[in-house]
Amino acid sequence: MNSRVRLLLALVLAAIVVAAIWFFAFRGPPPAEKVTLQLKWVTQSQFAGYYVAKAKGFYTEEGLDVEIKPGGPDIAPEQVIAGGGADVIVDWMGGALAARDKGVALINIAQPFKKAGMEMVCPADGPVKTEADFKGHTLGVWFFGNEYPFYAWMNKLGLSTEGGADGVNVLKQSFDVQPLIQKQADCISVMTYNEYWQLIDAGYKPEDLIVFNYTEMGNDLLEDGLYTMEDKLKDPAFEEKMVKFVRASMKGWKYATENPDEAAAIVVENGGQDENHHKRMMGEVAKLVDNADGKLIPAAYDRTAKALLDQKIISKPAEGGYTTAITDKAIK
Repeated sequence: MNSRVRLLLALVLAAIVVAAIWFFAFRGPPPAEKVTLQLKWVTQSQFAGYYVAKAKGFYTEEGLDVEIKPGGPDIAPEQVIAGGGADVIVDWMGGALAARDKGVALINIAQPFKKAGMEMVCPADGPVKTEADFKGHTLGVWFFGNEYPFYAWMNKLGLSTEGGADGVNVLKQSFDVQPLIQKQADCISVMTYNEYWQLIDAGYKPEDLIVFNYTEMGNDLLEDGLYTMEDKLKDPAFEEKMVKFVRASMKGWKYATENPDEAAAIVVENGGQDENHHKRMMGEVAKLVDNADGKLIPAAYDRTAKALLDQKIISKPAEGGYTTAITDKAIK
């Protein structure tokens, strides 16, 4: 091989090396994978972990571009995901299992909320002091899937929800505390992190209220969990995307519980109203998130599923409604 050929080969090799270096150095990161998350309710600290994960770049670090869609009174997350409008939803297990029973193959992939935040509150000067006093009185509860814990409790007490002297009258409660203030109901449903404090802000003192806490009574059904469509998890690429999403989300929840004021500020930046309210809410939500590992407790799933089956909200045992595969990979 003469010197001219060797020189030509050297120049070609150098050009290939330079081109490779340029390609890997300047092509930038691969395009982020899109994920759409549908929330169960409006923007508030109930969902702080997801907003924090987005704001602090935890999703970006996982190569994800996450769109967070707020919910509302006319938005059913189960319908949104069934219609292809979301990749993953925040939902209460009662609603998710009821939808699964009707053919919408939702599956729980993580359970950020380990405890329930639902309570029933009654004025201390009213007719209801204990569970034995419920008969013949009007109790307010939200619907759209939020009624299942209430009906499970009434079923456990042996109380009809059709009214009458031996049952309770059920008021389809608005998403506020007005039914109690306006004396439309003897007791109403509240969340520890939201409506309870609306009553306090309205002038009630803690001693003015009798509180029936679902968790403390052992009647809690699992609330905010992450759900996707079961068939989509058969795709290894989608499964890995959900692992990344859960890992970043739980990192967001951990940060939010450790930095509640900053988390509340991030929620407000994303549309939440009243920063002081969200700071207080974040403090209460942190108690439900616990250690922020996102792992579902099988016994809690079984308890929730049994309560739904006992009420005939679902027609058959809720088998296969959750998987631990995602959190097992995400949280190590």
